[in-house]
Amino acid sequence: METYFVRDSASIQPAAENVTALKQVLETIDAESCPRSFNFHMHTLCSDGQLAPELLIEQAIDIGLKGLAITDHHSVLGYYAAQRWLEWLESTGRGKVSPSSETALQLWTGVEITADLLDTEVHILGYAFDPEHPALQRYLQGHRPKGKDAKAGNAIAALHEAGGLAVLAHPARYRLSAQELIPGAAELGIDGVETYYAYHNPNPWQPSPKQTQQVKSLGNAYGLLNTCGTDTHGLNLLMRI
Repeated sequence: METYFVRDSASIQPAAENVTALKQVLETIDAESCPRSFNFHMHTLCSDGQLAPELLIEQAIDIGLKGLAITDHHSVLGYYAAQRWLEWLESTGRGKVSPSSETALQLWTGVEITADLLDTEVHILGYAFDPEHPALQRYLQGHRPKGKDAKAGNAIAALHEAGGLAVLAHPARYRLSAQELIPGAAELGIDGVETYYAYHNPNPWQPSPKQTQQVKSLGNAYGLLNTCGTDTHGLNLLMRI
């Protein structure tokens, strides 16, 4: 696997790993945030998506996104490619939310990890972590973890060790209900839930009202952050497929 952005201990934390800034954003997320302001769930050719990372960034700028995270399955290669492209665009003055804006598009590190929670296969989204941290490397090999690494508690702990946040993806889409999984995830130290998610792929994209209310209520009961995302696998960041 190619190595990027090797840092020493004295280097400044990259903006993509600024967990404090991300928490501040997530505290403002609502049903209108996605898909045109923030999007924290999307895939590229580096896992099971169809978009090249560079084209994803171009599209994000065209949409006017303020912040995003690429959450490829068990890989950060899409993030690295997107970050390089975004840095090049910014060096040319093109990496802005809009031509009239002084604010650059913010890209955070992201990943989606398959894990076992209460004997149920779930997906855990990780954000704003150090992609080079040793604790996380076993989850960034391009395939789902096995054995004890597949336990949700261990995946959450690894993300925390790497300085990041852990979020339960689409909590109402699993064999067990959100009422069972969210308390279980909270007990293991999960930081948030993907509250705003479109479970039936509507066009235009919008979060599913019933599931949103349920997940948000449960998340609030356990003091969890809310996230939103289209879970894009196709060529359009405004849709899932």
